[in-house]
Amino acid sequence: MKEPVTLRVGVNGGDIVGNTNKALQAAVDYVGNLGGGVVEIGPGQYLMGDSLHLRSQVTLRGAGADTVLKKAPGVQTDLVLDGDYGEEQITVKDPTGFHVGVGVAVRDDSSGGFHTTVATIIGKLDNNTFRINKPLNADCMVKRNAIAKTVFPVISGYHLENVRVENLVIDGNRENNPPLNGCRGAGIFFYRVHSSTISNCTVRDYNGDGISFQQSSDVTVEKCLCENNAALGLHPGSGSQRPVVRGNQSLRNGNIGLFLCWRVRHGVFEDNECRDNGGAGISIGHKDSDNVFRRNVIVGNRKCGVHFRKESEPMGGHRNRFENNTIEDNTDCGIRIDGETNDTIIVSNTIRDTGKGVQKIGVFIGKDAKGTTVKDNILSGHTEGDVKNEE
Repeated sequence: MKEPVTLRVGVNGGDIVGNTNKALQAAVDYVGNLGGGVVEIGPGQYLMGDSLHLRSQVTLRGAGADTVLKKAPGVQTDLVLDGDYGEEQITVKDPTGFHVGVGVAVRDDSSGGFHTTVATIIGKLDNNTFRINKPLNADCMVKRNAIAKTVFPVISGYHLENVRVENLVIDGNRENNPPLNGCRGAGIFFYRVHSSTISNCTVRDYNGDGISFQQSSDVTVEKCLCENNAALGLHPGSGSQRPVVRGNQSLRNGNIGLFLCWRVRHGVFEDNECRDNGGAGISIGHKDSDNVFRRNVIVGNRKCGVHFRKESEPMGGHRNRFENNTIEDNTDCGIRIDGETNDTIIVSNTIRDTGKGVQKIGVFIGKDAKGTTVKDNILSGHTEGDVKNEE
């Protein structure tokens, strides 16, 4: 059997010496070109002027809390020429901070979500015009407030398999960066990356989501911490099948702790903690079906502990099972089932308000929900009812 290569990057020593994304990228590309292996990142802070772009069959391994990948300060400016769909250049009003090698995001008021383009500048055509390495995903029109900003995922992977990211810290430098949406960015971001793992990583203070994986099947996220990110903590979405999200903490993020976006199915979500987030602890909605949630701690979130979003029956999240979770002191409801949501099973959970008077209803079942099973739970302290069926 071929022995995988190991390459070491360090601030002061290693096979490659450096403290920026360029040193890290050189190591990942070298190992990737050999068919895979391990890139070990030594202790220190590495300033990220672009994403660290992963490669298939490569393990990226830090030295734990001592390995910090920090997002460089970002800038934002208007486009002065329309960016057309498929075009591979942008013309900006203020070129300060834009140069070859830096990561950029481009959008207008109508091209958010997956229509935002995240790319790398690969050429300078004149003082204000730059070539990028990806075609624009949408028309970005000056009349619709088109902008470019030097933001990107700190670690990203596209169209890969058998990737591991482990034992490191992402510092999103939130106060010095514009936001980037979770469909195209996060502290760690996967797009169509399969059979891969993110383990023992911390993502903090990113001006967007902590960890996001989109259209990525058989992804495991385990023993990670997402804290103080501006948007979502954990964001599996867009047809990601069979995720395993286990033993993570999602704490004090600006919005939802664990957000199942669209078509997340046959997942296992267990032993996670979603605490003190600005939205719901866990949110489920569009076609998010056949998932199991067990032994999670969902406490002190500013909206419901668990929220089934309002969807029509064909679009609902059906046949989800909640068992042995602790759901307490969340605003409004412990579990709220909106929309035409079918066959939810809620069994053997502890759902309570401990006297704070915020979680007023244990389980709220909307009038259009069908086949909800609520049994063998410990429910207490709710001023408006442990189980309330909407009339």
